[in-house]
Amino acid sequence: MTEKITVLIADDHPVVRQGLQVLLSVQDDIEVAGEAADGAEAIRRCAELEPDILLLDLKLPILDGVAVLRELRDRDSPIRSLVLTSAADYALVSLAMQAGAAGFLYKDVDPDALVRAVRSVHDGNTLLAPEAAGLLMSARGASTVTGIGALTSREREVLALLADGRSNREIARLLHVSEKTVKTHVSSVLAKLGVADRTQAAVIAVRHAGS
Repeated sequence: MTEKITVLIADDHPVVRQGLQVLLSVQDDIEVAGEAADGAEAIRRCAELEPDILLLDLKLPILDGVAVLRELRDRDSPIRSLVLTSAADYALVSLAMQAGAAGFLYKDVDPDALVRAVRSVHDGNTLLAPEAAGLLMSARGASTVTGIGALTSREREVLALLADGRSNREIARLLHVSEKTVKTHVSSVLAKLGVADRTQAAVIAVRHAGS
């Protein structure tokens, strides 16, 4: 039997947590590992439970969602964070993605789409709501080279292999790291480039190499 995707829900509204718990718990391949009502608790619970996915609201007491993302990033946590929020402005989208979010969705998302998003983020993809992607793309403008310049040397290696069409498994084998580590690098690359998927990142890599 395939191991279930474990999810931690971090939201300060009990009704929202309960609704997400019900939605996710009926999925055969997903298990809700726990809940958190504020940012500090989210970080503690992540350390205790080590979930695969953190389903994260940005407007949390004590520590907000962006602070949680930064703390997890600074700890080199392999947990993939999927932001689920009602806040809709470019600054928050940008801050969240730069801080390491692997996905950004709004709370009016279709329930089935949210479940698919959890699976997609777990598989190593970066996922943005169309509105969020539009905000990032329009604000990024012609800053592609700047985005490339923000990558670490290892992230550049990962991007080059992405451009070659390599899978996470192949990249892990070639770089002698785990697939989970590759997923983290891919998420960071996409966030720094301000793109929604691997294909867009590959296009940027090819254009940059030819410039």
